[in-house]
Amino acid sequence: MRTVFITGTAGFIGFHLAKYMLDEGFRVVGFDAMTDYYDVRIKQRRHQMLLQNPAFSCLEGRLEDMDVLHKLVKDEKPDVIVHLAAQAGVRYSLENPRAYMESNVMGTFNVMECAREFGVDHLLMASTSSVYGANENMPFVEHEKTETPLTLYAATKKANENMAHSYAHLWKIPTTMFRFFTVYGPWGRPDLALFKFVKAALAGEAIDVYNHGNMARDFTYITDLVRGIRLLVDTPPVEPETREDILPGDSLSPVAPFRVVNIGNNTKVPLMDFIKEIENSLGMEIKKNFMEMQKGDVPATWANADLLERLTGYQPETSVAQGIDNFVKWYRDYYEV
Repeated sequence: MRTVFITGTAGFIGFHLAKYMLDEGFRVVGFDAMTDYYDVRIKQRRHQMLLQNPAFSCLEGRLEDMDVLHKLVKDEKPDVIVHLAAQAGVRYSLENPRAYMESNVMGTFNVMECAREFGVDHLLMASTSSVYGANENMPFVEHEKTETPLTLYAATKKANENMAHSYAHLWKIPTTMFRFFTVYGPWGRPDLALFKFVKAALAGEAIDVYNHGNMARDFTYITDLVRGIRLLVDTPPVEPETREDILPGDSLSPVAPFRVVNIGNNTKVPLMDFIKEIENSLGMEIKKNFMEMQKGDVPATWANADLLERLTGYQPETSVAQGIDNFVKWYRDYYEV
């Protein structure tokens, strides 16, 4: 039984990935700080569900605590590390930037040190579509420049990519960075748009619609995302012998076993269309409070997911309508509304 060490298993994506990997026959070791960035009870419930499987174990701790992290990786000897834990949230980075430096930079450094010292077959780490920042060429392709991040959150994730590349080059650690787009689905984070919109609508309250609704996102359903990660686990990058060995469109580094991969739905969905699908699922019209663009936000994201398909044979496939219906059903069941 292969062992995968996943950071952030009480989080939205980490929970779903851990469940998926357990179903695939892996032994999963989880690590999570249970921070109070949002309601800890939903995090605890996620871990309780995972603990029903005897192949899952977890430890509560912070990435910044190297002694705890080091001992866990040493004892568990994982074959693969998937690093998802981070201080999340684009807007919160304007309020508490230090949390992002401590968790996303120092915490990630500690994870990479453990991967280097104990050796793993493959290190996979989460980045974000936010690294594309002010880029206007869409859909976003992995080999485009990402030198114009608009928030500290995006800057820390870009720093993670650069740090990971240097470690892959120096220590020959096969490393894949995946860039998430707007992820949604059951057990989602309460600070994400879908969760906030459904909660407000069912309470009869207005939702805040930024940039007067003139926005678009590449909404990626959670199950599609974790399936993409699972397939990438078995696709570690191999350092090419020459630059000519790199296929066109591949983000593989010419000097390291390192690659960046977009995981998105390959579709740009206007925000107002997304809201309309929520209204259809709820069977009601939602009151809207139209607002100006928020600082650090971008008007649109759109992934080119061709590289993911080339590497794994898979592309995300869940429609926005189906994904929203699944979330609304979960929300009504979980909160009994």
